[in-house]
Amino acid sequence: MSRLPHAAPVGPPTMPRPPARDEGMSTVEYAIGTVAAAAFAAVLYAVVSGDSVVTALTELVQRALSTTF
Repeated sequence: MSRLPHAAPVGPPTMPRPPARDEGMSTVEYAIGTVAAAAFAAVLYAVVSGDSVVTALTELVQRALSTTF
């Protein structure tokens, strides 16, 4: 029986991983994302609950309901 030598791995060499120094990073990212989402929701609520938007939506619904087919 003949023994074949082990083949060298094919492909680019793998890069070593950097040391993990960001243990708390995901918690901070979630906190910033939550604060940003809450701020966006507050701005959106202020815009939608404004008089001009409510008036425009009311007119749109009234026009849609008064349309004859």
